[in-house]
Amino acid sequence: MKKVGEAPQEELATGERSTRNRVARSILDNGPSTVAELAGRLGLTQAAVRRHLDALVADDVIAAREQRVYGARTRGRPARVFVLTDCGRDAFDQSYDKLAADALRWIAERSGDEAVMEFARDRLAAQAETYRVAVEAAAPESRTEALAKALTSDGYAATARTAPVGEQLCQHHCPVAHVAEQFPQLCEAETEVFSRLLGTHVQRLATIAHGDGVCTTFIPKTAHQTTESASASKAGRNPA
Repeated sequence: MKKVGEAPQEELATGERSTRNRVARSILDNGPSTVAELAGRLGLTQAAVRRHLDALVADDVIAAREQRVYGARTRGRPARVFVLTDCGRDAFDQSYDKLAADALRWIAERSGDEAVMEFARDRLAAQAETYRVAVEAAAPESRTEALAKALTSDGYAATARTAPVGEQLCQHHCPVAHVAEQFPQLCEAETEVFSRLLGTHVQRLATIAHGDGVCTTFIPKTAHQTTESASASKAGRNPA
């Protein structure tokens, strides 16, 4: 489990993802691009661009191909250009976000905010069942980490780390962040699920939807963990 002191590494990882998004966005806006073209547009070194391109290729966001040459071909190997894959284009397609937001707005206008909350809860029901299986299979002290792994499998890039009086569950990506900006019920329903799965009250400290870099949820130590900790402490003492 990650420690609080490792936060700078997480921030670095977040910065890396931000730069990779810029690289992918540049290809989306400008079409097939060479390393040199990307470096010039983004103000990066070609070595840095290649590193980000390698990661994006590995994630199936972009693909490399030979640059098409119109007219007489010059001597030497054609330059390689990078293009977005279908998966990469889907990542930038915001029409689904707009459709979802329009649908939720329609529900709210006709049936009220509570209907939106009911929708958010129902939407998470199937996901929560998968998470429940993962959490219940883990030891009590490892349940937050088990939930983080389950969330990661669903695209939330989640991690768990210890905190002074509990744990923090951090989600470095939110697939519904653009919609949640307008409908916080999505975040509220998710927080309820976390609380139910972990069997304790949890507190949402930050969300990507509200402009924070990471969705952060605080999970206090449960009575079970506190008892275990106290027992271990007593076991280590010499008898009086």
